[in-house]
Amino acid sequence: MSQLQDFPSPESYQTTGTGRYDSAYAVSELANASLAAVGQQLALLMQATGLGSHTQPVTVDQRLASLWFGYSFAAQGWELPSLWDPIAGNYRCKDGWIRLHTNLPHHRAAALLVLGCAEDPAAVTAAVAAWEGEALETAVVAQGGVAAFMRSREQWLAHPQGQAVQQEPLINWVAPRPVLLRDRPEATATRPLAGLRVLDLTRVLAGPIATRTLAGFGAEVLRIDPPGWDEPGVIQDISLGKSMASLDLRNNGGLQRFKDLLEQADVLVHGYRPGALDGLGLDLATRDHIAANRIEVTLDAYGWSGPWAGRRGFDSLVQMSAGIADRGAQWAGADKPNPLPVQALDHATGYMMAAAVLNALTSATTTQRAASARLSLARMAEQLAQMPQQLTGPKISGSQPADYAPEIEDSSWGPALRLRPAMQVGATQMHWDRPAQACGSAPARWPLT
Repeated sequence: MSQLQDFPSPESYQTTGTGRYDSAYAVSELANASLAAVGQQLALLMQATGLGSHTQPVTVDQRLASLWFGYSFAAQGWELPSLWDPIAGNYRCKDGWIRLHTNLPHHRAAALLVLGCAEDPAAVTAAVAAWEGEALETAVVAQGGVAAFMRSREQWLAHPQGQAVQQEPLINWVAPRPVLLRDRPEATATRPLAGLRVLDLTRVLAGPIATRTLAGFGAEVLRIDPPGWDEPGVIQDISLGKSMASLDLRNNGGLQRFKDLLEQADVLVHGYRPGALDGLGLDLATRDHIAANRIEVTLDAYGWSGPWAGRRGFDSLVQMSAGIADRGAQWAGADKPNPLPVQALDHATGYMMAAAVLNALTSATTTQRAASARLSLARMAEQLAQMPQQLTGPKISGSQPADYAPEIEDSSWGPALRLRPAMQVGATQMHWDRPAQACGSAPARWPLT
């Protein structure tokens, strides 16, 4: 069983539908390829588990794949909250542009403390204008916040972190070990991941997309958030198909409950930076002891080596750091950052994480061995930068009524429509057994079997 290393070639899967994003980068090509990777790895797993043949065709709807890279959830008769905090955004500094990411209260507080100004966009604009970009970026990060100075591609490729990321593989397989999977008699050709217990320790957006994808083929996904956690305007899109529970892992009782859940899990997906789990008493040796037969896939923002390996980050920030927003501005003839039309780094990384889970499950099924997979948004940015633009046809400007499944989704917040699935394997189609649910709405336990 070979380890997944790259996207499939366009010739190895079928596409339907038309449409593409208008961008300096091959965003719709990336959407097709990342969803096809999931499909091909699922076909291999189905073959290994006797549920189908690896020759089953993988079909990607090009238009829907692109739309799923945006937002899959459409509220009906009510309005979603804003995706962004009022302070979040791009600001002109002395020598260019910087992006502040302030959706989380402690990140907003860190930025305002460094700037020494009121919580007001006009005040932030004035304060940022007095700073040089790299100095402000460094100060905000040192304070525990998140920010990214806009660099050109050339500046990023010459930067120590950019150089480090270029040397990393798209999927970094580490720590191979014996893995003996549980039997899953519930699995069928229709629901090939039924009975698979996936413990989800991820936040916006890539990790939740990975686990949402696994849930689409029948996996039992249990997401654990800190008490009181919420992601307004985002959680509706990515909690589809999951049980959403809360535990305080800094509390002995919460940590022990998590360890009990981990012991029974088949897959652990997390988005903690290098060393962060160690601080919670969940270092690799402990995880191996508790759940020796788990599959583990994880991500971070800026890569797993180099001086920024431990830096917090999000898709919009990596686009600024890695030269994507700058090249987009040149392409558009704009005098300000021009990011991708969607958060494509998050989405592509999420789908490749799901594909990595499936690849590791197949390896464990066929050889009783598996490695853990590490991915990063910054490495995905390098992949996108090298991807040729091949698609032609109409430009996608938004979703249309025909893009949505007809069924009403009864989410925690109200009725909604959901985009039709964008990929299928043979006759196996994605569907979700649970509507989108609010954080903390489910008990922290696996369903009785």
